[in-house]
Amino acid sequence: MTVATRELRVVAFDGLPEIAEGDDLVALIGDALEGAGLVPADGDILVVTSKIVSKAEGRIVSADDREDAITAETVRVVASRAHPGGVTRIVENRQGIVQAAAGVDASNTPTGTVLLLPVDPDASARGLAAGLRARFGVQLGVVLSDTLGRAWREGQIDQAIGAAGVHVLDDLRGSRDTFGHELAVTQAALADELASAGDLVKGKASGMPVALVRGAGHAVTASLDTPARALSRTGPADMFRLGTDEALAEGRAEGRAEGRAEGRAEGHAEGRAAGLAEGHLAGFAAGRAEGLAEGHAEGRAEGRVEGLAEGRAEAAATIARLEAALLALRGDGER
Repeated sequence: MTVATRELRVVAFDGLPEIAEGDDLVALIGDALEGAGLVPADGDILVVTSKIVSKAEGRIVSADDREDAITAETVRVVASRAHPGGVTRIVENRQGIVQAAAGVDASNTPTGTVLLLPVDPDASARGLAAGLRARFGVQLGVVLSDTLGRAWREGQIDQAIGAAGVHVLDDLRGSRDTFGHELAVTQAALADELASAGDLVKGKASGMPVALVRGAGHAVTASLDTPARALSRTGPADMFRLGTDEALAEGRAEGRAEGRAEGRAEGHAEGRAAGLAEGHLAGFAAGRAEGLAEGHAEGRAEGRVEGLAEGRAEAAATIARLEAALLALRGDGER
């Protein structure tokens, strides 16, 4: 009976000196590999701690206050939490990675300095992969790793922040599981898994910042254009853009703004309606008073004119009657 097996070998090795700005990492890593008897073969992957790449690229900066350096490397604050030792900030940094402290590291660097991440980790990985492929004449991959926390898990693990010649995602969508069910969403983060595997043997204080992974040749590709940045879910795809406290604060601020806007609109409408109603009433009252005054004045004038006319008419009629009576009296006397 034949039993199928799969094997992954992960080996850390020493022989690398303390890295300084301008050092040739291709030469130093190549020499260390040969010194350890680990001549790379097709399909091998080197997991390289990003810290030594930062040192070689001169990413050590003076910083009396690490917080200032974090602020300078921050593109967007996702969440912040106060604790007895200070404040932890989860941010999106210039490299598009969401992590604590923007990747600014004060360990394994001289006092008074901090270590920043490589400016472009994927470009750094491509340079290493191209140089090592040329030196050894084999198709190998490179993963640059850094220590990151997880949103819903305690502790940290190493994850890929740069990659070259390695499929960073193993897309299993459309394939079927052992029961024949079609996989609809499964994409294995190969580069992150390789970074974590390398960290198991490299450790944090072993002085062995590079590990050789053998047995994962299916992850290696001829193309060096396989950026780890593709693993970062930022922008519109980020389902957890804000921390809880920040989301609540933003919601409250938006609610207050909307409430004020709606209040102003409703107040304006209600005030306008009330103003119109009051205006109509006041206008009616003022119009009625003016009308009465004008009516009284006009009535008096018209009444006076009419009264005078009627008085004159009645006086004329009375005079006429008196004259008629006098004439009658004169006539009787003459007879």
